[in-house]
Amino acid sequence: MSEPRQRIIVGISGASGAIYGVRLLQALRTLPGIETHAVISDAGWLNITHELGLERTHAPALADVVHSIDHIGASIASGSFRASGMVVAPCSMRTLAAIAHGLADNLLTRAADVMLKERRRLILLARETPLHLVHLRNMTTVTEMGAIVCPPVPAFYQKPQTVDDIVQHSIARVLDLLGLEQTLAAPWMGLHPG
Repeated sequence: MSEPRQRIIVGISGASGAIYGVRLLQALRTLPGIETHAVISDAGWLNITHELGLERTHAPALADVVHSIDHIGASIASGSFRASGMVVAPCSMRTLAAIAHGLADNLLTRAADVMLKERRRLILLARETPLHLVHLRNMTTVTEMGAIVCPPVPAFYQKPQTVDDIVQHSIARVLDLLGLEQTLAAPWMGLHPG
């Protein structure tokens, strides 16, 4: 009997930074034993097309299963569907607000709601700057509910040379938070006394 695959859900919402969700899905595809499920909002698709030049016809190449944002009856809408974790990358402030207030009004926010109610890992790559008080309060709310707010902030101690290096480091951090082995970025080993 084969080993059951670990399921990871990736949501891509309408904030700038679609590359984070796409690169995360690409990284997950390289890991053995991982089954990926993607759900992408209409604004997410707009950004994927604008920022990365990919069309919806590329969807099957992104994940094992790509769910329609409107298919509220999809497998990932139920707690009985055993997913190990979910990442929303990028997470718009609209999506953050919907998650913070339990507004499961599309499949992405419903799947996130399921992760919270089932006490499973939910990671939100919140993308906005500057932040006003409601953004901060929504981040506090989802954190109190058990989510991890993980803005994709560059780590300059890694000495990135390209935009891709910066993106790769953020994806490495997400994989770490999911408890998955990764080789995208070395762990910080401290400064050597000099």
